[in-house]
Amino acid sequence: MKARVIAFYLPQYHPFKENDEWWGKGFTEWTNVGRAKPLFRGHYQPRVPADLGYYDLRMPEVREKQVNLAKEAGIEGFCYWHYWFGNGRRLMESVFDEVLISGKPDFPFCLGWANHSWFAKTWDKDGKKDKLLIEQQYLGIEDFKTHFGYALKAFKDPRYMKDGKRPIFVLFRPLDIPKEFFSYWNHMAMENGFVDGIAFIGLCRTNLDNYRKILDIGCKYVIMDRINEFYGHYTLLSKVRQHFKSLLLHQPLLSFDYGEFTPWLTNKEEDAQMENIPMILCNWDHSPRSGKKALILNNATPKKFSKHVRRVLDAVSSKPIEKRFVFLKSWNEWGEGNYMEPDLKYGKGFIEELSKCLK
Repeated sequence: MKARVIAFYLPQYHPFKENDEWWGKGFTEWTNVGRAKPLFRGHYQPRVPADLGYYDLRMPEVREKQVNLAKEAGIEGFCYWHYWFGNGRRLMESVFDEVLISGKPDFPFCLGWANHSWFAKTWDKDGKKDKLLIEQQYLGIEDFKTHFGYALKAFKDPRYMKDGKRPIFVLFRPLDIPKEFFSYWNHMAMENGFVDGIAFIGLCRTNLDNYRKILDIGCKYVIMDRINEFYGHYTLLSKVRQHFKSLLLHQPLLSFDYGEFTPWLTNKEEDAQMENIPMILCNWDHSPRSGKKALILNNATPKKFSKHVRRVLDAVSSKPIEKRFVFLKSWNEWGEGNYMEPDLKYGKGFIEELSKCLK
């Protein structure tokens, strides 16, 4: 393949105790997806899954089918989002634990620590503040040790993805994490046979100062999430035009064309740097979760997606093949309208286009 594409994977889509308590018995991500409605003419909602249906991730056969589709697309592995809030408190852990214990599916993976607090999203017009559900905590060396003990089981799995001999570990908010975490985990990794330590990969949202800070605290690579880059180049005149367009077409203010938006997600000069990892955004529509306040990228077609992918692949083409990491956002974030899995409108169109680009 032309690049090592790793897809973010949400281990949701099954009932669990906390969701039952917060949102009602049996709530899953499909609840929001299924009740989504179009907000304007031509708005693609609701989005209905095709080949896999409204699946339950507790079923091993579903996970096998996901892997078969990912292989068809040319994806090298999944990055499972992993939740550790401190003191051993986790959420949605059962899916990955089953993958780890069972040894199936036989497909490469790594972990991404989604290190952020959880809030009850309130989108009512009265402007209520979000209620804290679970706070992300950093409790010091003893907790880092317990956390590492859990991650080590994954690192030792033969399917675990590596950069050379270093296990890959992605961090959602790297600058929130105490610096001693990095040195301690590297030390523990070396003591447990990973002599080169860990390849920490931090997510960065466009701020170049943060980019450098992420490398300085101990990350080997930075994933560039440039969604906000679009707004950074948005002039006052553009904002006025967007406002009138929104009024005339009765669209949410943050509704843009996918084809116009995605060029801002790639910077060939920056992405050619060895420590920089670009990101592919297959589509985006957050309205199932946040209604009219959502960022919506309209007209995300397989053809436009293909152009975006080719720009990203061109940007990393000068790197050695083993260093051509690209993260795909995402495999199955249906609540964000951000998924590769087949739906009723495009079928396997996005999967087929990614495969063509990579081969």
